[in-house]
Amino acid sequence: MSADVWLPIPPEEIEGLPEGPNYRFWNGEEDFPADPADCVFYVVPYMKPAGLGQRPLPEMTSLEVVQTLSAGIDHVVPALASLPPGVRLCNARGVHEASTAELTLTLVLASLRGIPDFVRAQDRGEWLSGFRPALADKNVLIVGYGSIGSAIEDRLAPFEVARVARVARSWRTTARGPVHPIAELPALLPEADVVILCTPLNDSTLGLVDAEFLARMKDGALLVNVARGGVVDTKALLTEVESGRLTAALDVTDPEPLPPGHPLWSAPGVLVSPHVGGPTSAFLPRAVRLLVDQLGRFVNREPLRNVILTTGTANGS
Repeated sequence: MSADVWLPIPPEEIEGLPEGPNYRFWNGEEDFPADPADCVFYVVPYMKPAGLGQRPLPEMTSLEVVQTLSAGIDHVVPALASLPPGVRLCNARGVHEASTAELTLTLVLASLRGIPDFVRAQDRGEWLSGFRPALADKNVLIVGYGSIGSAIEDRLAPFEVARVARVARSWRTTARGPVHPIAELPALLPEADVVILCTPLNDSTLGLVDAEFLARMKDGALLVNVARGGVVDTKALLTEVESGRLTAALDVTDPEPLPPGHPLWSAPGVLVSPHVGGPTSAFLPRAVRLLVDQLGRFVNREPLRNVILTTGTANGS
């Protein structure tokens, strides 16, 4: 084949790329590396503004595959209408599980054990002792039980939690136990000490965590969001944390980035990390493995992994 593949990683840094395509490096720079009309496989730049990654898509008239390096695809979905039918959109399942699960446990433990308070006390030179809740013996609810949710449960196992409940779009069984459908969420919320959000952002999850959802959470429960900011109604969450009834640990927010002076920065019991679930040293080797595998499949006309939708079909645009 003789066609272009656009990569946000310099191709000379990716060992094992299949021969055939012309590999072009583009990571969001003003100038395109070649004519977008010749691109057949586009890897969207990672951790860039959504509009930047979408910019070349309307001109990619020969496009066959859009590959994200994120688990979420919400940052490219608005541009799908500009693509020809038959374009496959693939996500980065398998790339971010380790990093995101690590951060999730970090946020849970830091929030429960009061690490932010200790850091502030250290800045003041103050010995701040006291009684703190443990993760042991807690009931944990994972909302959005896919590969990241499963990786989070892997890391919960050594902490002697009392129970892990799992929720996804539809019911299924796993080796660990049942995954409850989203319809059962209202009954599960009052039992959870820690509620972890790792669901994708789409029409069904936008604003999922609203005032009613939060009201069903038990007093003193911790909400952890490593999904997308839009899954949570920020105003409703502020009402609960400012009252002291709930606490929260947020890697993602709405709005994002969180602007200076926003009340979430100073809300009691809220820990904010700046959307750092994915960008760690674990990212690059896993991203490279995914791209080498996907491009090998593409060149050899084998089925691609992680196909989320195809444009021009019932599940596409």
